[in-house]
Amino acid sequence: MKIYESAEDYLEAILILRERKGMVRSIDVANEKGYTKASVSIAMKKLRENGYIQMDEGGFLTLLPAGEEIAQHIYERHRLLTEFFVRLGVSEETAAVDACKVEHDLSEETFQKIKEHAQKGMKKGR
Repeated sequence: MKIYESAEDYLEAILILRERKGMVRSIDVANEKGYTKASVSIAMKKLRENGYIQMDEGGFLTLLPAGEEIAQHIYERHRLLTEFFVRLGVSEETAAVDACKVEHDLSEETFQKIKEHAQKGMKKGR
């Protein structure tokens, strides 16, 4: 199933915030991404309707299995690409920004080859 890049970004943000804070609300996502509360509210409604997240009565967000899978996939790409770019000599800040741009559009084949290459480099201590 094809999911929009913005939805992937929201799911990834929920995952990252959950790892950092434990519990996540829409306002946390708005603050993290620099989006308006209204924009995040609309996005969270769509993610709920499509079965990617649920929100409890306290307003806390939980990734459902489909949302968790997408978030983990995108976050793995983000982390690995950031590390890969840093190893190429790119500053950490630029590497993270560029990884965010590339993580959504890179083919699975290319990502797997970068991953294999990065793992070989780590084994060699590079």
